[in-house]
Amino acid sequence: MASPINILHLHSSFDLGGKEARAVRLMNAFGDAARHTIVSGMPDQLGARAAIARGIRYEIAQDPPPLTGRPSVARYEALARYMRRFDLVLTYNWGAIDGVMARRVFGRAMPPLVHHEDGFNADEAAGLKVERNMYRRVALPAAAALAVPSFVLEDIALRTWKQPPARVHRIANGIPTALYAAKPDPRAIPGFVRTGKDVVIGALAGLRPVKDLPMLIRACGGLAGRIRLVIVGEGPERDAIAATARQMGMDATVVLPGFLERPYRFVGHFDILALSSKSEQQPISVIEGMAAGLPIASTPVGDVAQMVATENAPFIARESSEIRLRDALQPLVLDAALRRTVGIANQAKARAEFDEGVMIGRYKALYEAVLARPGALG
Repeated sequence: MASPINILHLHSSFDLGGKEARAVRLMNAFGDAARHTIVSGMPDQLGARAAIARGIRYEIAQDPPPLTGRPSVARYEALARYMRRFDLVLTYNWGAIDGVMARRVFGRAMPPLVHHEDGFNADEAAGLKVERNMYRRVALPAAAALAVPSFVLEDIALRTWKQPPARVHRIANGIPTALYAAKPDPRAIPGFVRTGKDVVIGALAGLRPVKDLPMLIRACGGLAGRIRLVIVGEGPERDAIAATARQMGMDATVVLPGFLERPYRFVGHFDILALSSKSEQQPISVIEGMAAGLPIASTPVGDVAQMVATENAPFIARESSEIRLRDALQPLVLDAALRRTVGIANQAKARAEFDEGVMIGRYKALYEAVLARPGALG
């Protein structure tokens, strides 16, 4: 049996957001063919490790060189020395771009590196920072490939970061769509029980400023009809979100159960999936809602308008505001037949375009190509 591929993952954080969930699914899919070392730029953010399957060989790096800080040759050299012990290096987002730069500065005898860009935090939601664009232009030629999930990011990579088309790989996010068709577990969401009297609006998101969940609460507060709003996730904005619910008189309407594993166990409790983000690319939560047969009401971010079925197009707001999001939600809240029609169309599209089998196969082929080892990952 061939020796496992030693893979280093450099993450800006390792809480279970979209990029981390995908990275873990790939780790699980590679099984015994790989061994993984995970570096989190924020060492206390390790929530995604709970989703790693039993038997997968991995470790959380205990004392790696820092991923962030002032540019310095010494720090790049320390990162390069650390990276040299692996067969493949995978870097994720701006918070790990210094790993790419370290390879650019100290490229000799370095393993191949694939960089992944999945989107931007609140500090770039309104526009990309010029200095970061320039830094990426300098660093990214050291990567064997740049993987992005969305048309928007592909265009940015080609036009703004000036990457050659042959090195940019757009790979759509995927999930195990068949699991989302199952009947939801009635006990999967702590503190929540469906009564049949309310339309349940759900959101799956890290509780961070870029997700703008207080705006979602305000939008829901203006809806006609009986609703419950369930926001599944954890993060630093939890108190602000709860405060907005109190200010709107929605304490009994808004449910904040925290982070919950295996979304397929509970997404089916929702009638509508809502997204209020200021910045996204190809959000996995939208795919999860589609796979569960839900209509999507969303701000006009990233690829969302292209992801959903044609029948869902009227419910993608024309601009990011609570009034526009409320207007996108309102017809879905009032019309159960409309929700079913849109949800069925979304489910069909999710199964056809966003199943994880296709995604895993494409990432596996990409990693094996840069390693020049066909079949190395199983």
